[in-house]
Amino acid sequence: MDKGKLYIVATPIGNLGDLTFRAKEILESVDLVACEDTRHTSILLKHYEIDKPRLSFHGHSGYAKVDKIMEYLNKGDDVALVSDAGTPGISDPGYVLIQAALEGDVGVIPIPGTSAVITALCASGLPTDKFLYLGFLPVKKGRQTLFKKIAEAENTVVFYESPHRLIKTLTQLKDFLKPDAKIVVAKELTKIYETFYRGSLAEVLKQIPEKPKGEYVVMVSN
Repeated sequence: MDKGKLYIVATPIGNLGDLTFRAKEILESVDLVACEDTRHTSILLKHYEIDKPRLSFHGHSGYAKVDKIMEYLNKGDDVALVSDAGTPGISDPGYVLIQAALEGDVGVIPIPGTSAVITALCASGLPTDKFLYLGFLPVKKGRQTLFKKIAEAENTVVFYESPHRLIKTLTQLKDFLKPDAKIVVAKELTKIYETFYRGSLAEVLKQIPEKPKGEYVVMVSN
């Protein structure tokens, strides 16, 4: 029996209209959709009138869920892996399943689409020929080391930050950066309140609301 295929399907990061034609076709054709949050993915599938079985797969799922998905793949079912937003495997646990699929001789097929990193970078106005992506910064251990690394980087640095830690992170980072370092903070990309804050770190801190809301991508160019 031929094994199924694992499709890594990028989904919109905000605007549902950003789903690609190919991604829609794949979601319509697979036997199972493995998703970070079944309720969140259901909104997307309902918008495109797609009705497929869904199985939750997230950072706390453990290897039992990996084994379950591998059962589907080994019996010939095709599976689409999606995250809540953006490209699976980037700052989420998708790589664990992808590794298992590759080790199990299952075909892994990327279906490209939206990525918050690339979406933010392309409109940032900062150099994008080379960049360093750090994902989410650690909450406690290792932050100072990363701040120093960001300050010494020769290329644009990109990372994600949560709204309740954004101002604290930028304030701490200020102690490491040169005054002429350029900062761009992107908020709520592709959504109604999409905003870019640009300038020096001090200037950007003045622009950001006292109680930030939404999702943020921070970019630094020394």
